[in-house]
Amino acid sequence: MGATDTEGRLLASLFRAGPADPDFCHCLDVPNGGVLLGLPSLLSMGLLRHTDKYFQLPNGYYGIDSIFLLLAFMALARLKTIESLRYCSPGEWGKLLGLDRVPEARTLREKVRLLTQDGKAAQWGGELSRDWMGMFPETTGVLYIDGHVRVYNGKQTELPRHHVARQKLCLRATTDYWVNAMDGQPFFMVNKAVDPGLLTVLEEEIVPRLEQEVPYQPSLFDLEEEKFIPRFTLVFDREGYSPGFMLRMWIKRIACLTYRKYPGEDWQEWEFHEQKVSLVSGHIVEMKLAERGIFLGGKLWVREIRKLTESGHQTAIISTDYTRELTTSSAAMFARWSQENFFKYMREHYNLDRLIDYTTEEIPDTTKVVNPMYREADGDVRKQRAQLARKRCECNGIVLCDDIEPDKVAAYETKKLALQEEVECMEQTLADLTACRRDTPQHVMLSDLPPEDQFRKLGMKSKYFIDTIKLIAYRAETAMVNIVRQTMSHLDEARSLLRSLYATEADILPDYEKKKLIVRLHQPANRCSAITIKNLCLELNATRTQFPGTDLRLIYEMVS
Repeated sequence: MGATDTEGRLLASLFRAGPADPDFCHCLDVPNGGVLLGLPSLLSMGLLRHTDKYFQLPNGYYGIDSIFLLLAFMALARLKTIESLRYCSPGEWGKLLGLDRVPEARTLREKVRLLTQDGKAAQWGGELSRDWMGMFPETTGVLYIDGHVRVYNGKQTELPRHHVARQKLCLRATTDYWVNAMDGQPFFMVNKAVDPGLLTVLEEEIVPRLEQEVPYQPSLFDLEEEKFIPRFTLVFDREGYSPGFMLRMWIKRIACLTYRKYPGEDWQEWEFHEQKVSLVSGHIVEMKLAERGIFLGGKLWVREIRKLTESGHQTAIISTDYTRELTTSSAAMFARWSQENFFKYMREHYNLDRLIDYTTEEIPDTTKVVNPMYREADGDVRKQRAQLARKRCECNGIVLCDDIEPDKVAAYETKKLALQEEVECMEQTLADLTACRRDTPQHVMLSDLPPEDQFRKLGMKSKYFIDTIKLIAYRAETAMVNIVRQTMSHLDEARSLLRSLYATEADILPDYEKKKLIVRLHQPANRCSAITIKNLCLELNATRTQFPGTDLRLIYEMVS
């Protein structure tokens, strides 16, 4: 419907041709034509790298390259779901790919299912992660690890409840543990339907993987010669605070940087000195910092760094990175906002938390989960303890009352005795409930749960695939941000400018004789944006990128 290459589609349906090669024609005012400016960055970030190794499609009109390019262009254009294609002109989007039209939503969803049915999307994402670490080795010395709670509102399965900090509620959800660079750019993610906690995921899954994948680690000879240099540094929040864990990591020569729990008394103000700290963004700020060495938990000597705020509050940081300077250690810890900003930006603009499909998968029966009976017993203890505290306050108010009228002394004594009896009764009830909770196992195996409490995990095959393409799009956008900021005075507006650029119209002018594909942009709303976009076009033209499947070199220019 709406297709013009009827012959090619007919032959493809008869398995005599396909996939179709891109064939561009002169087009003016193509909607979302600006997304073509993201193609060099998408390719450099690995959009079409390793695809032949991990993916295959049966013969048809649409090839793998066309599907991958379409999904990446949709991400840049902020089409957050495959169903969004229902409300877009398929012919106009087809012009961006050199096709007569793009597949409709149902066809595209089927293509994604075929690409991910063998579960190799996670392997593809893992190989791209290793490529990114090799491309940007300077960003792998310090790695941020944090859990992102992804709320599930469906009815396919009854997932366990997690505390969602941004909503201040306990909701059914699954947890994704992300590994990011200092500037917030992502490397990979580990999904946990049953969340064992940050420390367990770090020690059992993330650290073994990083030991193998982080490039340019010190050699064994260097580690032997220099007793205090780490292989790399992990940064995480208070959830991962554990002297024992930090000791086990340092035995592997992996440094840890986190906030300190229970910092104790404040330090003397004279210990703090003004320091100039260079942030990841390039800004230089002044902080009042102080440092001590402490023997943490009787197990490990660590550096404790404190920042003094204007209000007098002291933020305590502990680190086993003994060679990093005081200011750089502080900058690394306080730059954790970059990972939080990544989560926020990806939720809002790339729909990171969106379900890709509605499938579920089995969870091994030996998986340990929280015992529902323990959760119920724990709730009863907490409720009884709160009621007891309120009753004690009421009782103390009666006992401490010293202005009782003589004619009311009898009533006062009666009420006091009644309240004391209630308190004693509630204390006994609390003791019984506490004993019951103590005798109830906190964790049980999934197979030991009653059938009504058992659950399945959400299908991840398609999500790994779509999320990897979103990560490629985010990294491509970030690379373009670094270019446009060179000529911008308001650096915070770089991503807004690119989002408007992806949505702008463009002329697509192929020249097969000169082997050029000209993408001509329309003038933006102001002169400053025009200068920035022209500089971006010059940088992109210098890459001499060819459109995949053709010998046409992309040339970007702006209407004068």
